[in-house]
Amino acid sequence: MAYELLAPAGDLDRLKVALEYGADAVYFGGKQFSLRVRASNFDLDNIKQASDYAHQRNKKVYVTVNMIPHNSDFDGLKEYLTILNEFKVDAIICASSAIAKLSKQVAPNMEVHISTQQTTTNLSAIKFWQDNGADRVVLAREVEYDDLLSITSHTKMPIEVFIHGGMCANYSGRCVISNFLTNRDANRGGCAQSCRWNYHLYHNDELLDKNEYPLSMGSKDMCVMDNFEKLLAANVASLKIEGRMKTAYYIATVVKSYRMLIDEYQQKGFISQQCLDNSKSLIARAANRATFEGFYPGKVDISGQIYENAQTANQSYIANVVDCKDHIALIEVRNYFKKGDRIRLFNPKGQDVYFTLDKLFDMDGNEVEIANKPMQKLYMHLPIDVNQFTFITKSEER
Repeated sequence: MAYELLAPAGDLDRLKVALEYGADAVYFGGKQFSLRVRASNFDLDNIKQASDYAHQRNKKVYVTVNMIPHNSDFDGLKEYLTILNEFKVDAIICASSAIAKLSKQVAPNMEVHISTQQTTTNLSAIKFWQDNGADRVVLAREVEYDDLLSITSHTKMPIEVFIHGGMCANYSGRCVISNFLTNRDANRGGCAQSCRWNYHLYHNDELLDKNEYPLSMGSKDMCVMDNFEKLLAANVASLKIEGRMKTAYYIATVVKSYRMLIDEYQQKGFISQQCLDNSKSLIARAANRATFEGFYPGKVDISGQIYENAQTANQSYIANVVDCKDHIALIEVRNYFKKGDRIRLFNPKGQDVYFTLDKLFDMDGNEVEIANKPMQKLYMHLPIDVNQFTFITKSEER
């Protein structure tokens, strides 16, 4: 069985990174009708470029049209869906039966995937969507493994499940905390992630110890690696990573981690402990909140919640490669590093390459000892030639 690894993309550059690092398909939002209005998102020209780029590599693109629409949100929707169909977008992801029906009418070559925003958790709901022309259902994150197995065993509807990324304070995103606290409609693209704020609890005007009496800091992120082999055995159609707001380096790291697991399972019929350990080690390099296995092992308890802000920025990621020829790379600085540091080249294909940085120059050819200006362009001598999808990080390996 073929397993689709589905990755997020906040812009065209991140889409290319996701595909180069092993995604089979990519999903993203346009400038309208999507649930991530703060992401860079894709204008129509970008959508056309994305579709062409993916199809040239036998990959797929899905466009999110997943807001919960009010009357005014239908303005221009018919024309938008028609254009997506002309661009050969493979599917839309939507959370409205009205949008699903309209898409089938005006965009017959484009599949309709029912978003997790519909909180589909059972066979009866799946049959409803199947009877109404849907081509795939994205299950709610709150479905436990036994229910998932029952679902995939009793329906021919292609099923998509989340395997990694942010969780929510309500059933698969249908939350209004942001609406009340910030007047930003979470279900029309404006979620302020209010559930992750650091709240102080007062009683009779007295501040209680926030560490002893915390309100919700939100859920830990999902990471299903320990249950991943079971998910593959459940015959799901697509394995979905959350994170359209994440960086290109994050996307590359997470996609390659799961790609390694899928490839070994397809080759051997199982995932070895060594491959699992390697994937876990790789994914740990991505800046992230604390993680847990989501609902797959069963009902979530206190261990799935965050009670302190444990997210840290990843400063090991130090530069992007802009161009490279004859072992000299033009790089764009992201974090502080200096000559003498141990460096890791993280690339889409093959093993990581490690070396000690001994030559660094500015654009005028002057030797540089320290790189400490984000977005500065420098020349770096590398032991091998690499492509523009390579990320440069610090390494503890000696």
